[in-house]
Amino acid sequence: MPQVQFIHYPKCSTCRNAKKYIESKGFQVQERHIVDEPLNKQELRDLIAKSGLDIRKWFNTSGQKYRELGLKDKIGSMSEDELITLLVSDGMLVKRPVIRYGDRVTVGFKQEAVDQVLQA
Repeated sequence: MPQVQFIHYPKCSTCRNAKKYIESKGFQVQERHIVDEPLNKQELRDLIAKSGLDIRKWFNTSGQKYRELGLKDKIGSMSEDELITLLVSDGMLVKRPVIRYGDRVTVGFKQEAVDQVLQA
């Protein structure tokens, strides 16, 4: 059974829905709790590069931590290094789930994007 790396926060309903969706497609989910096992800078850089997404798309903009830090007004002027440092400092800042299959990665749960990642 093909294995998908699934980096998530277990209490997140979007993550739970994404996991069910991936399993319904016949994939085994290899889970990683983003708070207990946060990403390091190199892992994050690699995932962002593979996703092809702008680094700012990796922020959980609806999260409490994002609002507490007032990031909406700050991330536009921050360097990539500063953004990476911020994202690895707290797993709750990272948009979830992060889904990786082979060399393809997406973040968040949109069925079309997940289907693209899961294509063999």
